Amino acid sequence: MFNERTTIGLDVHARSVRAAAIDTVTGEVVQARLPGGNAATLAWVEAVGERMGPVAAAYEAGPTGFGLARGLGRAGVPVTVAAPSKIIRPAGDRVKTDARDALLLARLLRMDELTAVRIPTDSEEAARDLVRARDDARTDLLAARHRLSKLLLRRGIVYDGSVTWNRPHDAWLRRVRKDGLDGAGAGTVAAFDAAFDAVTMILARRDRLDADIVAMAADSEFTDTTNRLCCLRGISTLTGFALAVEIGDWHRFTGATIAAYLGLVPSEHSSGGSRSLGPITKTGNSHARRLLIEAAWHHKAGYAPGKVMTDRWAKAPAAAVARGDAGNRRLHRRWMVLAAKNKKHTVANTAIARELAGWCWSLAIMD
Repeated sequence: MFNERTTIGLDVHARSVRAAAIDTVTGEVVQARLPGGNAATLAWVEAVGERMGPVAAAYEAGPTGFGLARGLGRAGVPVTVAAPSKIIRPAGDRVKTDARDALLLARLLRMDELTAVRIPTDSEEAARDLVRARDDARTDLLAARHRLSKLLLRRGIVYDGSVTWNRPHDAWLRRVRKDGLDGAGAGTVAAFDAAFDAVTMILARRDRLDADIVAMAADSEFTDTTNRLCCLRGISTLTGFALAVEIGDWHRFTGATIAAYLGLVPSEHSSGGSRSLGPITKTGNSHARRLLIEAAWHHKAGYAPGKVMTDRWAKAPAAAVARGDAGNRRLHRRWMVLAAKNKKHTVANTAIARELAGWCWSLAIMD
């Protein structure tokens, strides 16, 4: 709730910051163009506070991160990092400038019309950087493998095994290279070498990141949450740790709101007596949503706890194990019910992922 006298809107870019301050008592507006970096912005905000009374600031979340918000917080300035997708903009406004954006943020802050995003701690952001680097490696590896396999496909070379990218497949690739790619030219051989080296290097990078994540998951502030989340099927240490750091503070949600935050609820366009539901909204954290979608597929098969699951349960409290077991049984039953109704597998899996988000929340808040 806004209680200060002066509101400050900041349109932050890498090399410049446009600032606007509004004195809510006198109506005075002060605007400035500041150089990039946090030092100049902090100095300007403090100067405005000395002249115009207590201030509160706001800026949009973006690629510049949360360093400015942390600096303002340490200076005692209340700061709101606004969700860009939730900012109210007039439909008829056809002029957009940095100065107008800064002034709009200051006005919306005064009216309490900004939806704030949570500012992660330094340790949360460091762990988030690690899991996102691993996700980047996964994406890069998929692309590199596609390039290599499609290069061979264009030459009519197809692997006859049922499973690819394992040791037999790797040995087959090396034999194909040794045999000269069925007489392909020097250019094709050079392209194959480049693609194969890329796959090898990215795979090594992914494995190093996996080891770093496992080490951090075993001894960090996220360890307890990760161990509890791993009581559910489809959630390994890597997935559980990623969910723990991407969500951060699970207590800001409920079992009903966590799925909406992750974009797993249906979109809706209703007016008057009509009600129309569409595909899921896909808002919020896309990384966490993808992890839950992938984990939901594991609940389709029959449920029989094996050694992998019991080993995960051994690291969690008994109450979390009991809740995880109940969740696994419930989600498998839901899969069977949806399958009996002839629901498309993708639709059924999304419904399971939506409910899985609620089970993850219930485990994460078991402090």
